[in-house]
Amino acid sequence: MTPPESLRIASVAIDHSASATMPSRAGDFTVYAFEMNDGREAAAVVSGKVKSAEDVLVRVHSECFTGDVMGSLRCDCRAQLEKALDIIAEQDGVVVYLRQEGRGIGLLNKIRAYALQDKGFDTVDANLELGFEVDTRTYEVAAEIINYLEIGSIRLMSNNPQKRSDLLDNGIVVRESVGCITETNPHNQFYLDTKRERCGHEL
Repeated sequence: MTPPESLRIASVAIDHSASATMPSRAGDFTVYAFEMNDGREAAAVVSGKVKSAEDVLVRVHSECFTGDVMGSLRCDCRAQLEKALDIIAEQDGVVVYLRQEGRGIGLLNKIRAYALQDKGFDTVDANLELGFEVDTRTYEVAAEIINYLEIGSIRLMSNNPQKRSDLLDNGIVVRESVGCITETNPHNQFYLDTKRERCGHEL
């Protein structure tokens, strides 16, 4: 059910978009790039035909330079992204990629948070110590992109219940949540424990 306008967070719209084919390690996709009316940019990687489709598998992924690009073992971001791409390469689906590094605090402050974590802070307390909220990410841009692609309803590939809640508040029909569980390592175990115990992630 679509919530009334008074419940919606979304106040952004897509100003510009472009698309092209994108062969990749995982398979052949169509990549869409977007610029929103507030200056933010985002992307969507699409496999198959999703227009007017129901129960489309969608991964909404927030940018992680250290993990996605540099292969850091301190988080599970790259592993989740690669898993999502591998799965949607085998079926119709979408990875929405949002530019909100470090749970929304940006790369510089994320590295400052890393330094605090080296001193024993967990990810929650590190953000709070820097004067930020635990998680400042929002998902109205993702909702706008899902609507742009004319997807009827989604199966959300995520371990984060807040992401599902925010998408619902922005009018997206989420039929179910599908876990995105990846293997742990000695460098990210504490990070994942914190996500589960303090952020409510379903791990």
